[in-house]
Formats: sequence, C-alpha cells, structure tokens
Amino acid sequence: MSHFDNIYLDMVEKILKEGYYDNNRTGMPTYKLPHQIMQFDLEKEFPILTTKYVGFKTAVKELLWIFQKQSNSVEELQKENVHIWDEWEMEDHTIGTSYGWIVKEFKQIDKLINQLKTNDQDRRMMINLWQIPYLDTGALYPCVFNSCWDVTDGKLNCLLTIRSNDLPLGNPFNVTQYAVLIQMLAQVTNHKPGLLTVCISNAHIYENQIEGMKLQLSRRNEAYPAPELWVNPEIKDFYKFTIEDIKLIDYKYHEKISMEVSV
Repeated sequence: MSHFDNIYLDMVEKILKEGYYDNNRTGMPTYKLPHQIMQFDLEKEFPILTTKYVGFKTAVKELLWIFQKQSNSVEELQKENVHIWDEWEMEDHTIGTSYGWIVKEFKQIDKLINQLKTNDQDRRMMINLWQIPYLDTGALYPCVFNSCWDVTDGKLNCLLTIRSNDLPLGNPFNVTQYAVLIQMLAQVTNHKPGLLTVCISNAHIYENQIEGMKLQLSRRNEAYPAPELWVNPEIKDFYKFTIEDIKLIDYKYHEKISMEVSV
C-alpha cells in the first residue's frame, strides 16, 4: 500500500466516524474535521492514490495552467479537454482574479525561483493566492491558498495550507499537483525534492459522497504500491516544461469512483 492511500483512508475513516455534521454555503451538508495534517517525503515515494483512479494528466494540466501559463481562461483548459473549472466559468469565460491571475499579477513564481537560486535560506519564500482586494472579483475564493517554501540540506520543502478541502475530489488532486510542483521547482533551481506537508483547516466529505468513500475504503487491503514520477531531466527552465515532460511510471490503480462536486 502507498503511504498516501494509508494516511488518506485513515483520515476519511476518521471524518466519517467523528466528523461534525452541518450545513455550508453549497447547500449540501458535510461531515468535517478541523486541522488535519498530511506529510510526504518525496525522496521516498510519490503521492498519488491507488485505491481509485486519479486523473494525473488532468491534474498536471491544471497545475501548468495556474503556475506556468498563469492563466484564468477556462476556455484554454477546455481546449485541453479539462473541465474541472466549468462550473465556475464567468461570463467572460474566465475565473476572474483567482489562482493563475494572482500568480501573474504579483510575479509569484518568478520571485520564488529567484529566491531559490540566489538565497535559498530566505525565510520569506512564499506563494500567497489570498490577496484580499481581488477575492470578490474572482470566481471562487482560493481553497489551496498559501505555500511556504524551505530548503534544508539541499532539499526543497513545501508547507501547503488549504482553508477548505473536499477530501474525495479536491485533496487527491491538490497533493499530487504540489508534489509535482516541488519536483519541477527543485529541478530548475538545483535542489532535491524534500517534504510536502499539507495543513487543512476544514477537511470535509459531502453527504452525497459517502457511498463513494465507503467503496474506496473497502479497497484498502487491495491498494497498490506508489508509482514513480518521471520529470524530463533535460528541462532547466520552469517555463519550458510541457505535459509530455511529466509522467508516471508503473501507476497501478483501482477504477474511478464517480462523485458529485458541490459548487
């Protein structure tokens, strides 16, 4: 069993058994727990679930859309057959001043790469998507909103903060995406991948997702080992990566579990 499957299913089980049941802005009640933490050592294992299929290429395309292309265009994603932002598409076919727009507006990736190259012991290395003047002009307040970066003994570590995390649908993408981002940034700044620590303020499961999560829990004893991540070692410029430069080797998984997203 992969480390991610193990700690993920433990968290799911805990939320279903001990979670606080209440309503929220979507109208679909959740079971939730505050202050849940996951940690992964990327030198040991790449985190992606095997107890259900996770759309790795879709996750990486969204990652590149936000941090490399720094785009807010939903149409741009749709051209790549990625539809995870369709429900939040605004009249101008964008998500407004959210995610990639904020990254570009404040040149956040460029600043981080420069810090990692010139002063990797800087304690102010951060990507912060929670920019108050621009929250209400975006399609959605950012859920994954802050990452703090650290280099210790040549290893690049990321502390990720998520204010609100849909465990069945959002979390598997978020973990995998930031694990890839660490590898990409480490490679172009001459570091090794280190720790990914995920801190979730509100970890929840929607009521209409419970049966899907029970199915996934039933696969615990049939989980597979984690795959390996391959990132093209020839790429030394963050903006030169393509989807073909980032692949999984020997990803074995159980079939997809369809669950609804609450908007």
